[in-house]
Amino acid sequence: MRKELIVAMVIYFVTMFTLLMAVYRFLENWHLSEFNFFMAGILVFVVAIGWGYVLSALIFAPKKKMEDTLSSLTNNIIHELNIPLSTIQANTTMLKKGLEDEKSLKRLGRIEDASVRLEKLYNELVYSIRKEMHTIEKERFYLQPLLEERIAVFEEQKRNRFEVNLGEYEIEIDKIGFEQMFDNLISNAMKYSDKKSLISVSLDGDILSITDRGVGMSSTELLQVYERYFQADNKKEGVGIGLSLVKTYCDEVGIDIQIKSEEGIGTTILLDLEKVHCS
Repeated sequence: MRKELIVAMVIYFVTMFTLLMAVYRFLENWHLSEFNFFMAGILVFVVAIGWGYVLSALIFAPKKKMEDTLSSLTNNIIHELNIPLSTIQANTTMLKKGLEDEKSLKRLGRIEDASVRLEKLYNELVYSIRKEMHTIEKERFYLQPLLEERIAVFEEQKRNRFEVNLGEYEIEIDKIGFEQMFDNLISNAMKYSDKKSLISVSLDGDILSITDRGVGMSSTELLQVYERYFQADNKKEGVGIGLSLVKTYCDEVGIDIQIKSEEGIGTTILLDLEKVHCS
């Protein structure tokens, strides 16, 4: 909305200036006085204000009304989704206190794990909707606890081994978007690697790297890797939009991303966090 308003204002004032210059040239050619030019300018200005008001009413008012309606509807849906989630979490906590049977506790534990995953999906849904409507506020946080938490989730799949080497490093960024970006990269590293191979996550200065020992990519595939729906291996699950979303996010927040890969050896993703680092 803000960008559209700025563009409209620029076009509007350029048009006004051009119109005034045309009137001035017209009056000058007819050798009319400066007073006549002044009166003509006032007339043009009044017409411009009226036309600007009409344009605003026709273009921006309906869009603003639609956005307000959509925002209200979205908030209501989000609220309704949150109620059953909170109910599940509250009741599982209460039931856990009164249970001693090991089998029942395990079943309850699975329900709790599912509710945690559902809560994350809920938060990501809220984030995605609000991002389309408003600017997401940046948060300051340390990199290591966040990445270790995300890696722990992937370790639960009991698939790849992880090697993590992260120091104390604070960044200021859209946190949920950063989590989604990192999850996409780890998911890709696992998808294109052997189940027993190692995935390394390390920080060297401002460069965060994610390295797998998977199938790798050719130079031709590297040129296409950010294209939406591109997949290096069509036999793998997914729709091929992960790296496209990652690149879009990195461009938006100022993270430089580079990919180094070699067929049969593996792939390394390099993320330059210098612009989001809290110095």
